[in-house]
Amino acid sequence: MGVKRGNPEPREIRIDVGELVLDGFRVDPDRVSASFEHELTRLVREHGVPLAADGSLAVDGLTGLPPLPAGLSARRLGQELARAVHAGLSGSGEVTR
Repeated sequence: MGVKRGNPEPREIRIDVGELVLDGFRVDPDRVSASFEHELTRLVREHGVPLAADGSLAVDGLTGLPPLPAGLSARRLGQELARAVHAGLSGSGEVTR
């Protein structure tokens, strides 16, 4: 017989990204967006959102995230952007509320 400790797993995690600004990249923004969404969904499913562990979290922006090389493919750029955003939601970078 197991006993659950702490807060139960959230039933829903919702992340709204208002805008991704891609200055200096020559890629299809729709492909970047699809790759970003897929990778961020995977990361949240596997690792959650540590900054929101105690309840809801509203973030206006994430800063201090690493720059990305301009020569990335749309798929790779989306993945790297998602990893940077998830890292920010995990406590890396500066969160503005």
